[in-house]
Amino acid sequence: MQEQTQQIQKTSIWSLVKQALRGKTDYDFTSGSIGVAAFLLAIPMVLEMAMESIFAIVDILFVASLGYEAVAAVGLTEGVLTILYAIAIGLSMGVTALVARRIGEGNREQANKIAGQALWTGLITATIVAFVGLFYAADILRFMGADEAVLVIGEHYTTIMLCGSVSILYLFIINAIFRGAGDAAIAMRSLWLANGINIILDPIFIFGLGPVPEMGVTGAAVATTIGRGIGVLYQLYHLRHHASRICLTLEDIKPVPRIMWQLMKVSAGGIIQFLIATASWMLLVRIVAQFGSAAVAGYTIAIRIVIFTILPAWGLSNAVATLVGQNLGADKPERAEQSVWRIARYNVTFMLIVAAVFILFAPTLISWFADDPEVIAVGVSCLRMVSYGYGFYAIGMIVVQAFNGAGDTMTPSKINFACYWVLQIPLAYMLANTTDLQADGVFMAILVAETLLALIGVWLFKRGSWRNVVLQ
Repeated sequence: MQEQTQQIQKTSIWSLVKQALRGKTDYDFTSGSIGVAAFLLAIPMVLEMAMESIFAIVDILFVASLGYEAVAAVGLTEGVLTILYAIAIGLSMGVTALVARRIGEGNREQANKIAGQALWTGLITATIVAFVGLFYAADILRFMGADEAVLVIGEHYTTIMLCGSVSILYLFIINAIFRGAGDAAIAMRSLWLANGINIILDPIFIFGLGPVPEMGVTGAAVATTIGRGIGVLYQLYHLRHHASRICLTLEDIKPVPRIMWQLMKVSAGGIIQFLIATASWMLLVRIVAQFGSAAVAGYTIAIRIVIFTILPAWGLSNAVATLVGQNLGADKPERAEQSVWRIARYNVTFMLIVAAVFILFAPTLISWFADDPEVIAVGVSCLRMVSYGYGFYAIGMIVVQAFNGAGDTMTPSKINFACYWVLQIPLAYMLANTTDLQADGVFMAILVAETLLALIGVWLFKRGSWRNVVLQ
């Protein structure tokens, strides 16, 4: 293993990229170069997240031609699915932490058992969601504000998406298993496959090509669910494949309530984290909406640009979670901490470069998506204001994922609550409504809150309590 690690370190960047995309299941992430370990993990994780974000974009692109009612049905359903995503991402955090810890300990048998129980947890959750979708889809759309025109064309779409929620949950959960084990390339390929199928099937089912009847917006749900389902089948195949670090047997998938309960306890903080952050962003949009549709449009465009361009940063932060978990499992807390600070430096460098581009070329970037002067003005202001804090954001996301990787998902939840709900929302409302800043006040509140999040996160991380988290 040492000779192999030295050989990898001496290879070119292009060779490392190919190895990252191909996946090296025998690479030991608890020894050797931290930079190489981060690179091998981050590249497929970045591409994996890019693929996940493409699902909604592709559906909207095809559905938009059906009219605004169809787009509204998709948008309202996505709003409901945000809760499901919160559960899926929260479970993923717990799964990654537990699997990474067991892999770091060299206990692959227990890692397999955790993976098996994660499948049961996802299946139970999906069954509950499917029941709700099967009998209450119309009521859910009405609650979200849908009118009768949207209900007529959107009810079946919502029903299918909720009844097929097992594919959403399993894509997140199984990919978390692979990430925790260090098999990030498998996670990436499963989403490449799912997206490829979805892109091919969307026009076929929506518009009715060949022998397939035209299904309208319902066809988008069918195509997406089939695409995700095929991605899940690919994942399940590799969970039984001996070439990966995880290899499930029939014994591993027998229900073990104790492990499922432990998984839920670790994941609870992750679910809360995502719900707090999501709800905060929704309220910020509501505050911006006071100043008109142009303000909302400019804000939305700027934030979408921000989210898309920081995908590499999120990939690095996910790599931190795996490295921290595995190194704690290997009883190497010093190496875990070194991994955090090393990758934080990489992340800060990348984010500052992006920030410079945004600050200098904000008008050009926003004008690619809008031609209304008012929309462009708001978008430019938002993009620049958010960019001023990119160095802090880079550190904050790394530290938060370090806690999650250690299995301490509650500390980031508390930080999120303090920074987003106690500070950001009241500050945004005050600056927007009691000063002349208006929407700029909201953008300034984002800058302040995210900066404070990074400072608090670093302070708590340096205290070192994460080193002592016990995951049985």
